[in-house]
Amino acid sequence: MSLLAGLAAPAQAQDTLMGARYMSPSEAYGHGAVAQGEYSELEVTSRTGTHRVRLDGQVFEDTAPRLADLDGDGVPEVVTVVSQFDRGAQIMIWGLRDSGLTPLAWTPPIGTRHRWLAVAGIADLDKDGRMEIAYVDRPHLARVLRVIRVWRADDAWRVVPVASADGHTNHRYGAPGMEGGIFDCGQGPEILTSDRDWQRVQAARLVNGRLQTRDLGRYSGPNSLRCD
Repeated sequence: MSLLAGLAAPAQAQDTLMGARYMSPSEAYGHGAVAQGEYSELEVTSRTGTHRVRLDGQVFEDTAPRLADLDGDGVPEVVTVVSQFDRGAQIMIWGLRDSGLTPLAWTPPIGTRHRWLAVAGIADLDKDGRMEIAYVDRPHLARVLRVIRVWRADDAWRVVPVASADGHTNHRYGAPGMEGGIFDCGQGPEILTSDRDWQRVQAARLVNGRLQTRDLGRYSGPNSLRCD
């Protein structure tokens, strides 16, 4: 079952997103999971100008917004992490519509205040032509790697959970950024994370709707979670 059926409004014609950033640091949520990582505004630059949205009762809790073409139309969407004050973090995808910068699709929030998720990367992980978003659900607590698939059917957006695996993390509490990501280590796209204790490097592949994880050796710092 899909997590969300999104908007049916048409995108702005011939307008392309060129950049995005979080603005207006906020202390209203007061979580502190990401150093200097809570903001009240998202700013997007397109060919036609600058577009902003400001949140109320929630914040962007993340390192930076990510641009990715999720529906294959040549125009990128903006992938963010939004934390509701009373229900915690969720992935929220934005795009330009006639009414401005608009949320297109999102996952349900984790459900509890000060519970966060850390995006690992965005790619077509199983080469089926649809894009996946990989993230670690509660990287300091539950440490569950999750993969969701995102696509647009006609004008309705779909977000569907695909696979999950326990025992992964990509962020230390209070650190300014995530470690690891999606790399090709010789077997196609893989999600590189640490194990739950920051002792081993792990590579997870999406195969037939399941995550297959292999050990790549001892964790020795952020550079050990790369394949480039």
